Amino acid sequence: MRKTWTSALVWLGAVSAALLLAWLAPNETRVMGQLPVLTAHTPDRQAIALPHGLPAERTLALITFHGAQQASIEGWIHGLRLQDDPAIVWVRMPVLNDTGNADRRSAIETKLSRKYPAEAERDRLMPVFTDRDQFVRAAGLNGTDQVYAVVINRRGEVLARVEGGFDPDKAQNLRETLLAQNF
Repeated sequence: MRKTWTSALVWLGAVSAALLLAWLAPNETRVMGQLPVLTAHTPDRQAIALPHGLPAERTLALITFHGAQQASIEGWIHGLRLQDDPAIVWVRMPVLNDTGNADRRSAIETKLSRKYPAEAERDRLMPVFTDRDQFVRAAGLNGTDQVYAVVINRRGEVLARVEGGFDPDKAQNLRETLLAQNF
């Protein structure tokens, strides 16, 4: 009788450990990251609920944290020929620290409107005012020193991510992820 109880407890312990390990194991979202739920505002002051308000089921987000990173983003735009490829839906996503000051936010939005005067440019601009560090952690990024080209779905799941300047091999991986069909 005692041996039966011991065997049952050992078996129960093994099953419990297996379930715990399965629950703790990294899944794709934990590894790749998740766009936090937040609200972005276009330069025209239109609110967009992220990630549900992304313009397509798979959107390429070109993420910057500092104005000096703009040249790297332009490299991605030209390298991927985004201006000429209607098959790829993409946005510029500057991530800005939110100080809670409405006047400061408005001044930044006005500055962005002046920087991107064409309607087509403003339509692709999705500035995010949030805590940068929390955004970086949630999205699975390595920091704010580099730009990121990230494929995100409307559930906020990061499907592909590259950092740094344009690279043809990285671009090919992004393109494949963007154009892949879900079955």
